[in-house]
Amino acid sequence: MDLSLFFAGTAGSVPTARRGLPALLLRAGGDRVLFDCGEGTQQQLLRSVGLPELDAVFVTHFHLDHWLGLLGMVKTFDLRSRERPLSVYGPRGLRALIAAMRPVIGRTAYELRLVELEPHEEVRFGGYTVAAFPVEHRVAAYGYAFAEDERPGRFDVAAARALGVTEGPAFGRLQRGEEVDGVRPEQVVGAARPGRRIVISGDTRPCQTTEVYAHGADLLVHEATFLEDERARARATAHSTAGQAAELARDAGVRLLALTHLSTRYFARDVRDEARAAFPATVVPRDFDAIDVPFPERGEPTLVRIEDEPAPAVP
Repeated sequence: MDLSLFFAGTAGSVPTARRGLPALLLRAGGDRVLFDCGEGTQQQLLRSVGLPELDAVFVTHFHLDHWLGLLGMVKTFDLRSRERPLSVYGPRGLRALIAAMRPVIGRTAYELRLVELEPHEEVRFGGYTVAAFPVEHRVAAYGYAFAEDERPGRFDVAAARALGVTEGPAFGRLQRGEEVDGVRPEQVVGAARPGRRIVISGDTRPCQTTEVYAHGADLLVHEATFLEDERARARATAHSTAGQAAELARDAGVRLLALTHLSTRYFARDVRDEARAAFPATVVPRDFDAIDVPFPERGEPTLVRIEDEPAPAVP
């Protein structure tokens, strides 16, 4: 399946003219899953890829910049006559938070399912899971790890032909694990290949749990609220510096690091340069950029800048 992460909002606690509050849209095949929903997220989506009929929303924690946009989005879906349920996942306290906001939201014709996740709990989707892992912030907070199911091993066409297997349906049966005319699947199908992995840190100071979940990930999205000149402040506020995020990515052996949650005090190039000193495979996406994550045999994760997208055809 096609897999990409769209950056709807990359700012820290304060939006700017160029960066909205935190929101990441995972596009996995036909699924659309939103991670965080800062104020203005639906407008950010409408200005770029359009507001999709989301399959789920995952909230990392309950600081305002990470969830306030959810209220308007929930109501918009109702006004658009959404019928299927919408599941919203988050740490403990999610139900109480939304209950307190009910006078603002009002009733919705569709079912709004509120699911409070336990640490390390996994949510199953078709072909992948999303796991919640605890991170270290000033409040209860989660990071999330997208993990695709294992893929079948590579099918060796030449070996199958050499063993006398006729090309056609028999090839498919072997790939599904069936024996064909005395030829066993393991004779022509390689070992299972790991699925792709995307890890989103949310707001956190550097912590071992993030490194464990990010081990060997195709993409790690990590906050970088500060540079090393504000390391003490980062520690006091339970955030990370760009250098710390890069060191964690290096130690976890990820393929690509993307830095978000940028403070207004820094230029993006300074954040990028500090991180690349420790981990060269670092990018700093802007709002409306995306990262495509192909299967490893088809290439590396790639940052797609908004200006690189083809312009829509003019009727």
